[in-house]
Amino acid sequence: MSEPRALITGVTGQDGSYLAELLLEKGYEVHGMVRRSSTESFERIAHLTPRLRLHQADLLDPSSLVSLLQAVRPAELYNLAAQSFVPTSWVQPSLTGEFTALGVTRMLEAVRQVDPRIRFYQASSSEMYGKVRETPQNEDTPFYPRSPYGVAKVYGHHITVNYRESYGLYAVSGILFNHESPRRGREFVTRRISEGVARIKLGLQDELLLGNLDARRDWGFAPEYVRAMWQMLQPDEPGDYVIGTGEHHTPREFVDVAFTQVGLDPAEFVRTDRALLRPAEVDSLLADPGKARRALGWRSETAFPELVRIMVEADLAAQERASGRRRGGPGTR
Repeated sequence: MSEPRALITGVTGQDGSYLAELLLEKGYEVHGMVRRSSTESFERIAHLTPRLRLHQADLLDPSSLVSLLQAVRPAELYNLAAQSFVPTSWVQPSLTGEFTALGVTRMLEAVRQVDPRIRFYQASSSEMYGKVRETPQNEDTPFYPRSPYGVAKVYGHHITVNYRESYGLYAVSGILFNHESPRRGREFVTRRISEGVARIKLGLQDELLLGNLDARRDWGFAPEYVRAMWQMLQPDEPGDYVIGTGEHHTPREFVDVAFTQVGLDPAEFVRTDRALLRPAEVDSLLADPGKARRALGWRSETAFPELVRIMVEADLAAQERASGRRRGGPGTR
């Protein structure tokens, strides 16, 4: 019996790299879509490249997507590619819409043309809830996005539902709440904190600049969330699912746990930078993952303090390797 074949767009990102690992462990033949870029970064999948098959294509180019699907012929397609950083979506709102909204349509249309039997996963986002209409948020909670990114994700979500209902595609959306790991991009607040704390501990920087410390988010551990993506494509019937922990915390709490881990007082190092504040803030996001628990058997397993510990420890180790400094050594705090 041949290996099941999967295609991941956004394979070089946090989620793409963990998903590729998971699928390889399950015996899949894993293909990844990458964009041609002058600054290509394969850092997160460097340990996997001998086992991955990478292909160039672009969500802005429909013909490249059709050619890609014709060449790979996947059984499962995970669409994780997007312009995924919320602050950038205000600076580049049109480009965010092209990738994060219309890119989903182009990929779904390619599936419809090449092989409607492909099972399609769309990466939706808790940012779609924005100015929340109810707490906690479930699959039926109305969307009220508060950023161009959130608006684009709402479009991507609804076009996925539309293609499922109009053409009978097996197309699902995972409404994933914030999920973090040592592979999180440095522009995101959790990684900004964990790396900043590590650098302060090693005497490599003197302060940590942050924006809104009181927004509440539902933060989980990314490797567990990619398992939910795979689980969503296994049932006989497609459906959409909220994935989260059911608990929310603030960046201030993340800061406190992170600094406590290295034995430092955050009040001595943390400063507010107004340039990091959003034009329209999302004050609180809290998942109700009950449907995923009942239908898929999925649940979050990593507690918030453990998530912070994992990230700070990984950044301490990385900064020690890069700088040659050691915690507790000369020049460290």
